[in-house]
Amino acid sequence: MITLAHFLTLGAVLFCIAVAGIFINRKNVITLLMAIELMLLAVNTNFIAFSRFLGDASGQVFVFFILTVAAAESAIGLAILVVLFRNRATINVDKIDSMKG
Repeated sequence: MITLAHFLTLGAVLFCIAVAGIFINRKNVITLLMAIELMLLAVNTNFIAFSRFLGDASGQVFVFFILTVAAAESAIGLAILVVLFRNRATINVDKIDSMKG
């Protein structure tokens, strides 16, 4: 039987992997976006676990809103990356930190 502690442990492990991904790799923007998405999935796992444990469906409904925002964030982030790559020919964070004006 899978208990609440199993779900919370999985969420904590996913969140720690995402934080490590952000701090270890700060050069590739795509990896940073993937780490942010992994953080959102860890939070969603906790919402679903508590929703199931408490018998209330509001946590699961809230997960749908988070997934919608995450999908929009991914689409906009990738569109910005495509524009940056066309203008600068790199997606390295160290190279794109200066602004043109």
